[in-house]
Amino acid sequence: MTDQTNLKTLKVNRKADLVEAPGQTPKAIRISGVSVENSEVENLWFGRVHTGPGEISAAHHHGEAETGGHVLKGRGFIRYGERYETIVYLEEGDFVYVPPFVPHIEGNASKTQELVWLTTRTPENIVVNLENEDIADIAIDYRD
Repeated sequence: MTDQTNLKTLKVNRKADLVEAPGQTPKAIRISGVSVENSEVENLWFGRVHTGPGEISAAHHHGEAETGGHVLKGRGFIRYGERYETIVYLEEGDFVYVPPFVPHIEGNASKTQELVWLTTRTPENIVVNLENEDIADIAIDYRD
């Protein structure tokens, strides 16, 4: 028999009520869907990340958090590695895993369409913005 006193409550967080997550990076706006701010959740953050046409985020990592991402809408890229010279492109429907403490830059590979990711992290939405990074000047394959 389950102890009913410690059960959490199922909760629906309506689209109209969602707010920006506490952890933000310029040009990668995070909206909390399920988080400690709006649910009884522990060790999980699940939300959306919006990047406008042609925009590129600042360099950042997510500390101890493991991150899973899914391109819901648009075409994006992630830069990482030495001087952020390695780039991978992601199309609608693709998933990506970003290990803890991996510095990266996210970008929208379209100059006309918004990029929307669904993102989940454990234990929470940790965002560590990095300043004064040595970032290589590389060509981006923009497509519409």
